[in-house]
Amino acid sequence: MSLEIDLFDEVNALSDEEQNIVLELLNLAARMEKVEEGSEVSLTIVSNERIREINRDYRGKDMPTDVISFALEEAGEGEMTVIGEGLPRVLGDIVISAAKAREQAAEYEHSYIRELGFLAVHGFLHLLGYDHMTDAEEKEMFSRQKEILDEYGLTR
Repeated sequence: MSLEIDLFDEVNALSDEEQNIVLELLNLAARMEKVEEGSEVSLTIVSNERIREINRDYRGKDMPTDVISFALEEAGEGEMTVIGEGLPRVLGDIVISAAKAREQAAEYEHSYIRELGFLAVHGFLHLLGYDHMTDAEEKEMFSRQKEILDEYGLTR
C-alpha cells in the first residue's frame, strides 16, 4: 500500500468490503499517479446534512453535494505552503455524502460501490491538482478517472 489513508465513516454507511474496495482504489490511483509512498489522505463519509454545512461554510453553496476535497498543498491567497524535509506528503481531505452517493448510483443505474469509488477517485484527483473548470480540464480529469476505475475493474 502506498498511501496512509484515514477513513472515517461518520454514518456507518460502508461495509468492511466497501471500505476495502475504496482503500484499494485510492492506493491504485496513487500508484497510477506516481504519488510518493507514505503520502497521507483522509476520507470522511458523512450525511447530506453534514456535507451541506461544509458546502455552505467553505464554498458558499447552501445545498448538499456529493464530494468535496480540501487540498492541503494548495495555498490560498496570502497563504504559504509549508513542506517539511523528511515529513510525509499530506495531500488533504476528501468528504463524501453517503446519501448522495446512493441517490446518484440509482440515478445513473450503477452500483453504490461504483458511485462511491468514482467519488473517491474524483476527490483524490482534485487533491493532486486536477480540475474541471474548462472543457480541456474536464476531459483530462474525467478520462483519468475512467482509466483508474477501469484498471480496478469498477465499471458502470
